[in-house]
Amino acid sequence: MPRGRPQKIKLRRIARFKRKRVKSVAKRIIAAGATVVTDGLKCFRGVADAGCTHVAIATGSGRAAARHPAFKWVNTTLANIKTAIVATYRAVRKKHMVRTLAEFEWRFNHRDNLAAMIPILACAAARTTPVTYADLKWADYGA
Repeated sequence: MPRGRPQKIKLRRIARFKRKRVKSVAKRIIAAGATVVTDGLKCFRGVADAGCTHVAIATGSGRAAARHPAFKWVNTTLANIKTAIVATYRAVRKKHMVRTLAEFEWRFNHRDNLAAMIPILACAAARTTPVTYADLKWADYGA
């Protein structure tokens, strides 16, 4: 990470913070053997179950916990996500959350080359096969 900043982000909606759900998502999006640092919430033990090294840092709660140096960029990114969603949409419904997070993820991961964003998006749109409305609706329940 140059200058300690995050380079890429993966955002997924989890229906419930349960160990089993965290394990399932971690298996899909985190490389086995990766080190994952969390705030020690019990559900994050699922990360270790998925084959990753889990480092739990108990931060407590409140403003001091949010300012813990290990979570500086996580909290900054979460604040940016919230601001982007609130500034862009009048209201965000649960059924649209998957797409909303995917949009922020794509923009975050392509932010280093703003001039290329539109051509990359146009290329992806041209290469993607058409889908039915039903398939688009089904995508809202995925992730």
